[in-house]
Amino acid sequence: MNLLKAIPIVLIFPLCAQTFTDRELKTTIDEVTIYLQGGLVTRSGKLQIPSGKSLLRVKSLSPHIDAKSIQVKAIGDFTVLSVNHKINYHDELQKDDRIKSLLLKREEIALDIAKSEARLEVLVEKQSLLNENKNLGGQNSGASLAQIKQAIDFYDKELTSIKAEEISTKTKLKRLNEQRNRIDREVTDVQNQKELPTGEIEIRVEANSITTGEFEISYLVGNTGWYPKYDIRVTSIDRPLVLNYKADIYQNTGVDWEEVKLKLSNGDPNLSGVAPELDTWYLNYARNTVVSRSNGVISNAVRNISGKVLDQDGEPLPGATIIVKGTTIGTVTDLEGNYSLTLPNGATHLDVSYIGFSSKEVAITSESLNIRMDPDMTELEEVVVVGYSGANRRALTGSVSGVNRSRPKPAEVITTTTIENQTTVEIEVDDPYSVKSNGEKLSVNLREFEIETLYQYYAIPKLDKDAFLIARIVDWNQYNLLEGEANLYFEDRFVGRSILDARSLEDTLDISLGRDKSIVIGREKVDDYTKRRTLGANKIESRGFKILARNNKSQSVKLTLLDQIPIAAISDISITATELSAGKLNEKTGEVIWELELSPKQQADFQLGYEVKYPKYEKVYLE
Repeated sequence: MNLLKAIPIVLIFPLCAQTFTDRELKTTIDEVTIYLQGGLVTRSGKLQIPSGKSLLRVKSLSPHIDAKSIQVKAIGDFTVLSVNHKINYHDELQKDDRIKSLLLKREEIALDIAKSEARLEVLVEKQSLLNENKNLGGQNSGASLAQIKQAIDFYDKELTSIKAEEISTKTKLKRLNEQRNRIDREVTDVQNQKELPTGEIEIRVEANSITTGEFEISYLVGNTGWYPKYDIRVTSIDRPLVLNYKADIYQNTGVDWEEVKLKLSNGDPNLSGVAPELDTWYLNYARNTVVSRSNGVISNAVRNISGKVLDQDGEPLPGATIIVKGTTIGTVTDLEGNYSLTLPNGATHLDVSYIGFSSKEVAITSESLNIRMDPDMTELEEVVVVGYSGANRRALTGSVSGVNRSRPKPAEVITTTTIENQTTVEIEVDDPYSVKSNGEKLSVNLREFEIETLYQYYAIPKLDKDAFLIARIVDWNQYNLLEGEANLYFEDRFVGRSILDARSLEDTLDISLGRDKSIVIGREKVDDYTKRRTLGANKIESRGFKILARNNKSQSVKLTLLDQIPIAAISDISITATELSAGKLNEKTGEVIWELELSPKQQADFQLGYEVKYPKYEKVYLE
């Protein structure tokens, strides 16, 4: 009886088994939106789907796909059953294209080398033949002087020609061998690069009859991003400032982007989208309060930082990304693993990442900082996407409102369109663009602005004896700028680097354009004002300083001069300003400001003095 019941099950089972026809869905990248960290890749493709159930494979994708971000939109008379993502360790992303290109170039150089070597052999034979026939038929030939002179001239001309061509050929041969050696080294470097597995997306569909399916697939991918950079040019302080907005793009996703629509977004999908909430703040006695320390971070004194990024064996890592934590300021290491960054105020740590290595957060402790990375031992595992976005029998439509999608005619200068979305701003490169997956930094010019600017000099002689030229941009928010490094050019000369602090909440954006040695600043302590005396239970100390500012330029300048007096932290200490020379004192901060307008060659002198009273059994530091 049990056997009879089992027979139908055996017969029915093959009919219930789900069999899928395996087909490859070939797609091309249409559009890439690059975020500050990461990118959104959009692919499209179409193919004929047979009747029944089919498994469509999208192959040779980046292994750095965020599986949870995959979305599939489809049109056609079929049903999307599921979308899965997996890593294929057998079909590794090929480096063949690059190697083939290098080997082809090497073959061309080898052919030129062979031709040059053959030519040298011909020249040797030619000179040998010339030497064998230079005796004019022997010693007793009786050649006339005219014949001898003619023979000498001929020999001189031919030998000079041979030697000149020999020197030229040997020089060319040396250059060709150097080129071949460079290509050999590059081929070795490419071959030694770590092989990457490929990503695959599997789409299971079911159709009642043969139909054509069109697909649009999008997903987030890592190991790509961009940093805002600026060129700030000032030809004269009576002319507008020219700001060139640039993007330093990097991508090491494992897949080249060829002629794609490129967008740069100021969004970062890696950041949490959950709004923060305040926890209860419990105030306790100081002895019961734990105060966090800076762990040796001294970045407030560091304005520039440079160094190398190395692997566990001390070898340089080209293409590693370094970001100033909490900012959009970053860079990519060069072929020798070197990096260099200008730091904003308050920077304390660097975030460093590289493919195959664990990301690292490094405290900024000095101006020279080498960073050693550790291999990431975590293996990529197969990931199944449990959800998908599909559209059955529905057309793929949609566009950004108000944006002209037509392609302009190719131009010498790259043009862009700014798109303001609800929470992000995107800059779209109007013409198709290609970005290779090699980790190298690609600088793209986005926009150029000519901005009416107020120029003013700024100096804090207590900290720095130089005056800094400040450009003040009013209503700067209209330009959709991000915080980033800025190269400074004054009167067509590179004068240094600065930070464009686009996180400011002020209506006016101040940009430091560097030092101007034509404004002379001085500050010295006046001994006559430096005194100490005792009055009852208190000590009274006084300090005095002489401050000067001189304009050596041929035009008038506006100068903001800053200094300070201390502020008491406890009530037992009292501070009194004794001399300010008409400077404005901020009682809360102790900051003293002088707003000056100096004529050409004019010098202004100021006095700053204060007294400090405190208990005589205590000690304070006034220097």
